[in-house]
Amino acid sequence: MGISPLDKDSIGSQPPSTPPQSPSSPALSRHALRASTAAAAPAAPSIAEEPAAVSWNLPNTITTLRAAVVPILLFYPLYPGEAASTAMAWIFIAAAVSDLVDGWLARRGQQVTHIGKLLDPLADKLLVSTALIVLLAMGRIPIWATWMVVTIVGRELAVTGLRGIASAGGQIVAASGLGKAKTVTQNIAVGALLFHYRTLGLDANQVGMVFLFAATALTIASGYRYFSDYFRGLSAPEP
Repeated sequence: MGISPLDKDSIGSQPPSTPPQSPSSPALSRHALRASTAAAAPAAPSIAEEPAAVSWNLPNTITTLRAAVVPILLFYPLYPGEAASTAMAWIFIAAAVSDLVDGWLARRGQQVTHIGKLLDPLADKLLVSTALIVLLAMGRIPIWATWMVVTIVGRELAVTGLRGIASAGGQIVAASGLGKAKTVTQNIAVGALLFHYRTLGLDANQVGMVFLFAATALTIASGYRYFSDYFRGLSAPEP
């Protein structure tokens, strides 16, 4: 028996049959399917789920002890004698050396923390700035050399602000060789000026003034280097 054209059209228009679903595996909607897939996939670790880094450690403790020398310096003008001057000078030298120690410990033991990055330069700047201001007030630094103290303290504040602005913009202002030389020369100058009296056969105050002049020159040069590097980085075309 033949098939009429009408029957052929009706047969061709019928949708293909689908295999019956097993009663044990019910059909899922698209939303339910996405939800089940997301639940089955392992969750990506989020920042909040990561264990918090230890923010207080031995390097940070050393940095705090260095900052504790600042209030001791404030009492220095009350005891300007030779014995007190010698003791104060050695306390400052120990604090300056501790800056190298805590940095070495933090890098060696992978104990660099955000609070340490804040406290370490802050303690250094407070220590040197306070010492210079106290020495100027005591007359250990003559009045005509006030511009040196202002230059050093002003540069420290300016570079600290520059680093904050650069960090907010995603730019890093790394320490330069001039900056490190300035720090060493500056610490020698302050230590000698704190001794004040003749030490090891040398006029400590005179030695301190020579190094203070050298530290001021390095302060200006390194400050210029930091600012020029920063503005050069701003003007450089993005890759």
